[in-house]
Amino acid sequence: MKKIFALLCAACMLTASLSACSQASSESSTASNTASDTNKDDSTQETASVTTVTEGKLTMATNATFPPYEYYDGNDIVGIDAEIAAKIAEKLGLELEIQDMEFNSIITSVNQGKADMGMAGMTVSEDRLKNVDFSDSYAKGVQVVIVKEDSDIKSIDDLTGKKIGVQLNTTGDIYATDDFGKDNVQQFNKATDTVLALTQGKVDAVIIDKAPAEVFVQQNEGLKLLDSSYADEDYAICFKKGNTELQKAVNDALNELIEDGTVQAIIDKYIPAE
Repeated sequence: MKKIFALLCAACMLTASLSACSQASSESSTASNTASDTNKDDSTQETASVTTVTEGKLTMATNATFPPYEYYDGNDIVGIDAEIAAKIAEKLGLELEIQDMEFNSIITSVNQGKADMGMAGMTVSEDRLKNVDFSDSYAKGVQVVIVKEDSDIKSIDDLTGKKIGVQLNTTGDIYATDDFGKDNVQQFNKATDTVLALTQGKVDAVIIDKAPAEVFVQQNEGLKLLDSSYADEDYAICFKKGNTELQKAVNDALNELIEDGTVQAIIDKYIPAE
């Protein structure tokens, strides 16, 4: 009888254990489903499922010689683009990683899958649209001309026949080459190099975006901006052509940041209203 009683007890305990395991499994499944449902309602968590070059990171290719959009503060790359990209990454549940390279290498890096996106005060142009896709515009750019204070160049028309410094493959490079001829345009890898060439008398003028131009003029005595602008344009983020999933995710996050005033606040931080 003791053996039978012991066997009955063991059977009861096994049944209770199986019942408890079944209940725990059910509760675990319910909890998992609830978490999944919660994530579905959370756009940030859902968007974070996009595929990136490095899992968990949003890799941005830039050229950090373009203040106030991207430049070095010590060992850190800061600026308008860096802060906007960080906010986008945060919305996507990703960590931002910034890769500094020559401006001319950004689109190549994106197309080769080494970076998720390019963000470097980059203008949307017909030529670039052949190679990459773009987000909506997040800022306006103005191309201006830097000259020496004693220069005889007083207007855009006076640039004809002059040696013009530009950063390679920027819109300033493209426009100047079209308007004044390739022989009159000298290309440099960095914006800072164009300004250095101007101070050294190697070029007569520099065509560059207004925001960095104002910084360079402040930093280099004896330089000034022409009163008239050269061209107006829109800045946007570039993606590998056909990478619509990431393009849409970043674009949605960007537009949320535009609508809630975050983008404008970042721009105003670096470029105070005149």
